[in-house]
Amino acid sequence: MPAHPFDPPAMAATPAAGTVQSVSRALKAMEFVAASRDGVTAKEIAAHLQLALPSAYHLLATLTESGYLVHLAQDHRYGLGYRVRLLEQGLERQLEVPPLIASAVRRLHLEADAAAYYAVYREVDVVIAHVVDSERRPRVQVLDIGFHEATHATAFGKVMLAAMSEQARGSYLDRVGLRQCTTSTMTDRPTLETHLDKVRRSGVALEIGEFQDGLSCLAAPVRSSAGVVLASVAISLPSADFAARRWALEHAVRRGALVATRAVNAV
Repeated sequence: MPAHPFDPPAMAATPAAGTVQSVSRALKAMEFVAASRDGVTAKEIAAHLQLALPSAYHLLATLTESGYLVHLAQDHRYGLGYRVRLLEQGLERQLEVPPLIASAVRRLHLEADAAAYYAVYREVDVVIAHVVDSERRPRVQVLDIGFHEATHATAFGKVMLAAMSEQARGSYLDRVGLRQCTTSTMTDRPTLETHLDKVRRSGVALEIGEFQDGLSCLAAPVRSSAGVVLASVAISLPSADFAARRWALEHAVRRGALVATRAVNAV
């Protein structure tokens, strides 16, 4: 079965040079707990981190004491602590977009009648910085502010991969890989490169069921005054709805990218 793009990565066999192993283990423990809806047991943490059970208990006690985990004593499990919310709030503040850009994304959401996204480069990653949705057109569950996975399988990610230099893109894909999110995901590098060339020439990126079955996304680049791709705007909606409104949606996304481009260059 294809891996979900939000599944936590497997543990590395050995820590990378220059890293603090105890900190790495603590962060991986938090990621493992976050991936479980009902929390995890100490034994599950020990197995995941390849630790002796007493060492796992010491780690869990430290994270619990600091407020990043809570011990659900009645269930004998551990869940996320409330201080994690401080990290989430901090990330949202650091990724916050100027009002003009937020307005452009909202306009796209209303015109396309779809969840709308704004993604940016953040150092070597592509990350969602702003989302506008509604009860009628909700965002894809994991596509929230800070999401930076499965770039090859998302329309906004393809726009930004296509804009990278060949060397930068190669290094990025070597690092993150081409995970299979669905049976339609492109996991072959030459096939993806051919597709990205079409994205560059057409000025839009489309994915149908590559990130999530039954979902389609469309994106276009946001450029600097010199024509350099700085970001992308995108929409997502059920594939059946997308097929019925395909060309109107592309028109809305292209116009949304132009509005966002004007906003970026006015900031």
